[in-house]
Amino acid sequence: MDIEQKIKDRIEQINEVANLLPGVIIIHRMPGFSLEYMSPSGLAQLGITLETFRNYTLWEYTEKYFNLEDAKEYEPKLHKMIDSNTDENITFFQQVKINGSQDWTWHIGTMKILMRDDDGLPLLTINMVFKVDPMQQITTKVERILQENNFRRKNIHLFSQLSKRERLVLTLMALGKSSAETAAELFLALGTVETHRKNIRRKLNATDYYELCQFAQAFDLI
Repeated sequence: MDIEQKIKDRIEQINEVANLLPGVIIIHRMPGFSLEYMSPSGLAQLGITLETFRNYTLWEYTEKYFNLEDAKEYEPKLHKMIDSNTDENITFFQQVKINGSQDWTWHIGTMKILMRDDDGLPLLTINMVFKVDPMQQITTKVERILQENNFRRKNIHLFSQLSKRERLVLTLMALGKSSAETAAELFLALGTVETHRKNIRRKLNATDYYELCQFAQAFDLI
């Protein structure tokens, strides 16, 4: 049996049960993550046919339906999985436009290698994607993590301006420490701490305590 028939048979096996599964199934072909298959429920959410799906380039598909800023974060994980040829799953969040809406909807995806060629190299990957249900209790926690992730992505250029010492001072500021307490803990002069605090607010463009805490939380200082 040639490789194309093996691919066809494997996809037919998946398609037979796809609508019984709780998530959307997407299959990519290596090399290059070309679009091979999407389960009927996913095609319905995007409002396209399987033929249309397959005719998209990966870039066209990603640009049309996905938040490109998210893709910058999870794409390296996908390529690392393929390059290492591992059987381990990878999991990632992504924002998707579905059902004709221009609003983003959060999804969580889990991907692994589905099939290898005769040389043992990755040939197909399978990705099962689940919508993050806003009615579930876990959504509040997930949303908080996602918000922090978005904040970190948007403000990394500001945070990167802080020196190592300024990050230590920011940590103590977020913990509610006064200038005097910070000076004592870091063995610094009071004037030096106050200068650091002033510079931190300027570099982060932060005007209040809440904004400082956002930086400290998003960048794992507290």
